[in-house]
Amino acid sequence: MTGRSRDRRPYEWDAAAYDRLSEPQARWGRTVLGRMVLEGTETVLDAGCGSGRVTEELLDRLPRGHVVALDASASMLEEARRRLARHHDRVRFVRADLLDLRPSALGRDHPVDAVLSTATFHWVTDHDRLFANLAMVMRPGGRLVAQCGAEGNLALLLDAVRSLGVERAGTWLYASGEETRRRLDRAGFVDVDVWTTPEPTRFDDPAELADFLSTVILREHLFTLAPDERRPFVDRVRAAMGEPVVDYVRLNIVARRGP
Repeated sequence: MTGRSRDRRPYEWDAAAYDRLSEPQARWGRTVLGRMVLEGTETVLDAGCGSGRVTEELLDRLPRGHVVALDASASMLEEARRRLARHHDRVRFVRADLLDLRPSALGRDHPVDAVLSTATFHWVTDHDRLFANLAMVMRPGGRLVAQCGAEGNLALLLDAVRSLGVERAGTWLYASGEETRRRLDRAGFVDVDVWTTPEPTRFDDPAELADFLSTVILREHLFTLAPDERRPFVDRVRAAMGEPVVDYVRLNIVARRGP
């Protein structure tokens, strides 16, 4: 699902569990997709397609178009292939890291008419390079519509993690709107609109919250623990949170690739 820095271990996703648990991400993704103006004939890059839940809705918006479903995770692409099997003639799956993205990775589908991305960019730790790479594979005038974690994302939850003696539970970049605007400008994007929205997400089922924390937020740290230590650690985090609310803050991006 992510682009990643070269020194990171490839902590593989449990794609089936993510697909089952990712209703918050899918809900936000539908809102982001609603901002994309499409005629229905375009070729769109889904940058971080994950298990394909939002990609499926994107394809429904492109009855005569195509999607390049790109992800760095083999398990996510496998899950997406199953979900999108009925669209097999209109979707091409590409395994690539967004930090290494080149036009050759997209082949005949380069340049793309637009880029959609939901719940992915915060996993990429070099946003200057990320935006430069995206601009490189887009046609002039193509639109970038995206959402990811913003500055302040998960602040309360990560305070709960730190209270247990764990300084960093994962590798993220939660950027501010202003620094994102500057990075997009430097990468050659124009008509840039960037804003943040709080999206606190409540989990009334303790087991569902524990599964969500394990699969999505604490995944990297849990890989460093022995298998029999993982669920107890998640339960300690859940208790330290107090309220069963994940304090998401989303960074929204709408921009156009310059000439």
